[in-house]
Amino acid sequence: MVELEQALSSRCLQTVRAETKAYGLTIALTVILLWAGSLAFLLSLDVPSAQTWWVWPAMLWQTFLYTGLFVTAHDAMHGGVYPQNSTVNRFVGSLAVRLYALFSYEKLLKRHGLHHQHPASQTDPDFHDGENQNVVIWYLQFMKRYWSWTQIFGLMIVFNIFSRVLHVSELNLTLFWVVPSLLSSVQLFFFGTYLPHHEPEGGYQNQQHRTQSSGFPIFWSFVTCYHFGYHEEHHEYPQVPWWRLPTVHKVLSQQPEVPLPAYSVEV
Repeated sequence: MVELEQALSSRCLQTVRAETKAYGLTIALTVILLWAGSLAFLLSLDVPSAQTWWVWPAMLWQTFLYTGLFVTAHDAMHGGVYPQNSTVNRFVGSLAVRLYALFSYEKLLKRHGLHHQHPASQTDPDFHDGENQNVVIWYLQFMKRYWSWTQIFGLMIVFNIFSRVLHVSELNLTLFWVVPSLLSSVQLFFFGTYLPHHEPEGGYQNQQHRTQSSGFPIFWSFVTCYHFGYHEEHHEYPQVPWWRLPTVHKVLSQQPEVPLPAYSVEV
C-alpha cells in the first residue's frame, strides 16, 4: 500500500513537471499582459467625469495583478516559468520585477536564495530583526531592506514621463499605478511572509523550513496571494509553480506520511 501511495505521489510530481514545461510560460505571459492591458485601460479613463463606484474595485483588481507580477518573477527564480531554457526563464522574471517596481532580478534572486537556505532566521533577509515581531514594524523593516533610493528616483522619473510627456492624468497614475503597487507589497508581505513565517505559540512545527501553511480553501488561497499560503509546500518543492501548489497541498494533505520525491531548486 505504501509503495502504491509513493508511486501516486511520484506520478503527481511528474505531471506537475510536465505541465510546468507546457504551460508555465503561457501563464506567466498572460499575467504580465493582463497587468499591462488593465493598466493601460485604467490610465486612459477620465476618472473625474465618470461614476466613481468602480474605482476601489479597479484598484483592488490592479493590486491583484501587481501581486501576480511579483509571483511570476518568484516562480522564475525557481526555474518554474520556462524550465526548458534558463535564458528565457530569467528574461521573463526580470521583466516582471522591472515592471513591478524597477527591481533588479539578480539582487532579488540572491536574497531569495538566502531566504530558502536560512528561513525565519537572522540570516533571512525577509525575517524580522529578532526583536520587533510586530507586523507593522516587520513590514517597514522588510520594505527598507528591499527598496533603494535608485528605485524611488527611477519611479519618480517614470511617473513624470507619463504625466508630463504622455499627458496621463496624475490622478489615474496615483489610483491605478502607485497605490496598487503599495497595496500589493502589503499583500505579498502579509500573506507571503508574515503569516507563513511568524513563529506560532509553541514554536515551529516544521523546523527545517520554519514555516506553516494556511488552511484557506483553494479559491481564497488564490485570491489572497496566488496560493502563497501553501507555503510549507512551496519550501519543500520550490520549483512547483504557484498554479500547481494546490495539487501538492492536496497530495500531502491526503498522504502526510508519504513524502513526494525530491524536487531540485535553482536558488
